[in-house]
Amino acid sequence: MNDSLPDRPADAPPPVRPHDTSPADAPAPACPHSADASSDAAKGSAPAPELFTWEFATDPYPAYAWLREHSPVHRTALPSGVEAWLVTRYGDAKQALADARLSKNPANHSGSAAAKGKTGIPGERKAELMTHLLNIDPPDHTRLRRLVSKAFTPRRVAEFAPRVQELTDQLIDRFIEEGKADLIHDFAFPLPIYAICDLLGVPREDQDDFRDWAGMMIRHGGGPRGGVARSVKKMRGYLAELIHRKRENPGDDLISGLIRASDHGEHLTENEAAAMAFILLFAGFETTVNLIGNGTYALLRHPEQRALLEASLEAGESALLATGIEELLRFDGPVELATWRYATEALTLGGQEIAAGDPVLVVLAAADRDPERFAEPDVLDLARGDNQHLGYGHGIHYCLGAPLARLEGQAAVATLLRRLPGLRLAGEAADLRWRGGLIMRGLRTLPVEFEPGRRLGESDTLSPL
Repeated sequence: MNDSLPDRPADAPPPVRPHDTSPADAPAPACPHSADASSDAAKGSAPAPELFTWEFATDPYPAYAWLREHSPVHRTALPSGVEAWLVTRYGDAKQALADARLSKNPANHSGSAAAKGKTGIPGERKAELMTHLLNIDPPDHTRLRRLVSKAFTPRRVAEFAPRVQELTDQLIDRFIEEGKADLIHDFAFPLPIYAICDLLGVPREDQDDFRDWAGMMIRHGGGPRGGVARSVKKMRGYLAELIHRKRENPGDDLISGLIRASDHGEHLTENEAAAMAFILLFAGFETTVNLIGNGTYALLRHPEQRALLEASLEAGESALLATGIEELLRFDGPVELATWRYATEALTLGGQEIAAGDPVLVVLAAADRDPERFAEPDVLDLARGDNQHLGYGHGIHYCLGAPLARLEGQAAVATLLRRLPGLRLAGEAADLRWRGGLIMRGLRTLPVEFEPGRRLGESDTLSPL
């Protein structure tokens, strides 16, 4: 593992501008097809709320509550123009996430070539990065997941904990003396990038390139037109080169492990290895950025819950931190909608007939606020016991990196509260903006103030989890 963080480039990446979004995924002005007027009239209900507006992006939960009650499996036109079914109730969502008739393979989408090109991660098709866990079904999914899962065993994640804590403290050291920071740009964004780069085996001198590419991807078009696709292409070229280097000089890292598995007859192609490394980076950093950002924001907005957690940490306890991270995942989680699924045959879901080839999007954020499953779902309760949320999915596609994300989330939240006394929002909550995008939910910036502190010295003991 590296001994320290790479230097932060002067231009790496700036906070996202308030209205930078990608044409395909961003919230748009009111979507004209988001309401089914005839269905509303038949049910005698109020008109369906507008989806994918800027107001919706700020607080989608009232709209999701309406959908759960009136149209739990709801067909709508997305901002890209692609039509899909939104699944919003917990029971239906859990069923859909585990239903083998809902394929992850985009080839099962019955839409036009243009529509197919508007699903998935921008640029992954042209960069030949499609053969990863989010786009395949068994048996290939089973084979690839088995190879990668070795890097995320409880033992391997526990061994990585000191490095995560080291990164956490080093990032805080960069701004602790200033008494202010943007917790997204200065902390939540770089932490998982450097962590996943270490796991993959990206050399320290190359990690800032990854940070730049990831910054373009997370900004959802907040740069030059086509910047996301170009960043994906650059990442693909780098990964191909790194795989060749690791084949000649393997190490104790994930890419070397994938190469060794391939060399021992696991039939992992170079494209599969590159795609796996790509999706682990992509899925492994933005979810954690949002977990830290959304979670910290929720604590700042709920001072009584924050005070309980601070008291628990001060007493050297860890139970409330563990249940608290799960509650933050449920309350305002990092993944708003699960990634794309496509019906391989006609099926019924939540009483709604879905045709073969139709795209289906499970709305995790709506399911995790379902009052039929969670008592007082709109209340943040860090001590919530029965909390089988769907924040990291369900079934065979349950998030492989969830143990690492939980580790990073616990380290980040605990260390921020311990080392930044008086942590508070700098400005008004109403001025915060949420990033555009269909799948993820996260703040663009999170400006905070706190009592200035000091950097950790060489003799300091790193904050325990």
